[in-house]
Amino acid sequence: ADGYYEYITSECVYSTSDYSDMVFLNSYSFNKVVDVQFNSTVGKYVGYTEEGLMYAENFNKDKAYLQQQKAAVDTFCRPNVQLDDSSVLDKA
Repeated sequence: ADGYYEYITSECVYSTSDYSDMVFLNSYSFNKVVDVQFNSTVGKYVGYTEEGLMYAENFNKDKAYLQQQKAAVDTFCRPNVQLDDSSVLDKA
């Protein structure tokens, strides 16, 4: 049970049926602590730990990567959420 646990989560958060408030979150965590997170509303990475501040600085320098992350609401979130919603909500 000893060791390290590093993981990345990508989330699409929304509360309206037209997805107008959708936010894409991309978080990098280590041992259950979020180091750095991208929020599509903020438009950049934000560091929460000493290491996370360094990661955020490096991620935010890469303008092409930031554009890809900003576009994830339209390229990743909306298409997948629409599929999920149609397979779940339309069955009620």
